[in-house]
This record gives sequence, structure tokens and C-alpha cells, in this order.
Amino acid sequence: MGVTNSNKVINTDRMLCDGALRVTLALTAAPDIVSNPTDIVLVLDRSGSMTGSPLANLKLGANTFIDLIDEATDSTKDGQIGSGSRMGVVSFSSTAVANTQLITSVDALKAAVDGLSAGGSTNHADAFAKATQLFDPASPNAKVMVLFTDGNTTIGAPPAPVAAAARAQGIIIYCIGLIGSDGLDISALNDWATDPDASHVAVTPDAADLEELFAELAANISKPGATDIVIDEVVNPDFVITSISSPTKGSATMLDAHSLRWNIAQLGVTASESATLDFFIRHVGQQPGTKLVNESITYSDQEGNVVSFPKPTVSVECDIVVHPEPCPEPVDLTVEGCQDSVLVDLGDVYLGSQGRIIQMDVTIQNVCPGKRVALAAILTEVDQDGMEHQRGMKAFTIPAHSAPVCRDVLVKCIKFVVPEDLNVSGTAMCSPRKFKARFLANNIDTDYRCCESTITL
Repeated sequence: MGVTNSNKVINTDRMLCDGALRVTLALTAAPDIVSNPTDIVLVLDRSGSMTGSPLANLKLGANTFIDLIDEATDSTKDGQIGSGSRMGVVSFSSTAVANTQLITSVDALKAAVDGLSAGGSTNHADAFAKATQLFDPASPNAKVMVLFTDGNTTIGAPPAPVAAAARAQGIIIYCIGLIGSDGLDISALNDWATDPDASHVAVTPDAADLEELFAELAANISKPGATDIVIDEVVNPDFVITSISSPTKGSATMLDAHSLRWNIAQLGVTASESATLDFFIRHVGQQPGTKLVNESITYSDQEGNVVSFPKPTVSVECDIVVHPEPCPEPVDLTVEGCQDSVLVDLGDVYLGSQGRIIQMDVTIQNVCPGKRVALAAILTEVDQDGMEHQRGMKAFTIPAHSAPVCRDVLVKCIKFVVPEDLNVSGTAMCSPRKFKARFLANNIDTDYRCCESTITL
């Protein structure tokens, strides 16, 4: 079968500017179908949400899959599934029906697919049950179920136990998901499919991708597994690779901060087999936005399998930082050669006030683009009787930002110099002191425009 599935997933779709995430690469390969006959059941969703282009694209993908299996089993598109393999079609909406048994006629299989019409609810449990009934437990053929769906379960029994029972009978389950108008529970697909999830589940939001997903699953069926596998991964320059876990097969090496190589000697040569690799990356860029995780990923093996990996993206959120008060200018200082002591005149330092310095940061939440904000900081000191004493107030104008959406703004380094007041601060210098800080923030700018009035006499 060659490489039957490849996937790349990340463990989150949102992260902070200095955040990290886990990336999982997955690969599944299986022996040549010619020497390892396989019974395959296509389980196809024909619920009401499939009306129109989703159903048309599904038919195109399923028929492409049938053609590729036809050619893989006997090296020619002769209209017959050969070498002892068979294929069947089950479709489902509110209930499931076996449109064919396990047969070898390509015309009959395509006629079953082309005859599907959309309507009704979604009963995944009945779909798994009907598909499982098509397999002969006494047959030595490998057993594969390919389930396609575009939505969540809306009727019938819970499908997870039915899928688990099918897997317990040795049936390999692949799930292809289309994110339809009612959404799609990807975690449910992961639960139904054979492990590892990343190698047996493929999801797309675009019905036009269905032919490619079905073709990718079938295109490598004529290949005898895969040997001398090399996968080179290069992450986006805004990320660095921080660590690599030991893969379940083969070995992985970090080439530099942005790239790694995964080598597998052989996979799926004698039986269907999966391999996964986890590695961790950290965002080091300074700009927010939706970013591709990988810059490129390439695959090669001795058999010439054609393999592509998804291109996941992550939304990166970076704080907007404002410094309303500049830091003091530094004075350059140089120590020459092997001097073990140095005396330098660094000029004058002007005394601003006696007392301690309190420096505060505050985040203004939900500041919309193009809006300046007036920020006031009020500091009081609390004496031993709980009375508050004014220690100062500062007001700032926070400049408008140009981010595309409302977001939080971090204001840093608001400084107060507070004198020692023995009547308030304590009976001795450097006693512990209690303070309270309050912040007020209001928009300066508004979208309000006064309506122009016209007076007619």
C-alpha cells in the first residue's frame, strides 16, 4: 500500500508572543495490496448538509479512490478490483444502507456512489454497524474502513462504542472530515479512527479538497510500504525548535534552531504501521498575527511515495507596550586592559526627591484601534490606623494603536517617588510601608459625529 496517510498537527491554535507549542508529525505505511489483498468499505455521509457542491465533490473523490484501487490491484484500469481485493459502499443519513456488498466491479461501485442523494440527519453509529457487517471475519484479507462525514452525530446511538468494536475485529478505520455548515467534532473523528489519530484522520474546510484527500489515501496503495524515509522540516523564521522527543520509529536530529531531520529505515513493510514524532517550538518574533508553523517540509523514500503534509497555522498575540516615562540616559564606561581598579568621573546626577521609588505596570484592556486613552495613576499611603494619605497622581495620554482589532495595551514603568513621612510611614526610617494604587482609564477619541442641520424658511 505504500504510505497511506501523512499528517502534521499542533496542540493549540492560539499562543502568546513568547509562547511554545507542540508539533506532531505522523506517517502510516502498509504493504503492497497486490501481495496483501485488502477488503475496503467506503462509508459516505449523504445527510442533508451534503446538498450541492459537498456531495458533488464527495462523489468525485470517491470515484477517484475507486479508480486508483482498480489500477493498484492489477496495474491497469480494467474495471475490476484484482488480486483478491474487494470494495464495498455504505452510505448513511438518518439510517445507513449497504449500497453494495464487497465486490470487484468498478462500474457497480461507481454507480452506487453516483446514485447518492442528500437528505436527513446524521447517524454515525448505524454507519459503522452496517459497514462492519460487510466484512467476513473468516476472510484472511486485511480490512479497511474509510468513513467520510461533514457533521456531528444528530441521531442514533453513540457511535464511539460501535467504532471501537469494529477496531477490535481488526478493521483499520480512517476518517475524512469536511467542516460543514453545522461544524465538525474533530475529537470524535480521532476517537473513532485507528491510532495514532494524526495518521488516520484528515480534515478540510473546503469541499474542493475532497478529491485530493481521497486520492492521497489511495495513490500509494501499490507501493510496498516505505524504506529509507527522510523527512526534512524547516519551521517559520519567527519560531525556534526548543526540543525533539524520541520518535516512535527511526531517529530525529536537530540540524539548527529552525530545522530538523527525521530518518526511518522502513515502515509498513510487513504490516500496516504508523510512526509519530513530537517536537516543540517557541515563538521569537515580535509581531502578532496568524502564522504558518513550518516554512517547508519535504519527504523522500526509496519507493518514490508521493507524500504531502498539512500546513497548520497558529494565531500569535503580542502585547502592545507603551513607555510613558523614558528611562534615564546611560553613561558609557570603559575599563582598559588588565586594570584591576578604575576611577571614573561620571558627571552629575540631579536629585529629584528624597524617598523611595515605586514603579508600576498596568494593562488597559480592550483598547480599540485608532483610539487614544487618558490614563490616571493615583498613589496613596496607608498609616497604622488605616487612613490614606495622598502620595501623588499622574496622567498620561496613551497613543492610539493600529492593530486590526481591539486588544490589551501594556503600560510600563509608571514611577512615583515617595518621601519618608515618620508620622505616616512609621516611627523609624525604612519601616515597612503600605500603599494603595488606583487607575482610571477613558477613551479620548470617539466615533460620534454631530448631524448637520439645515433650516428651511
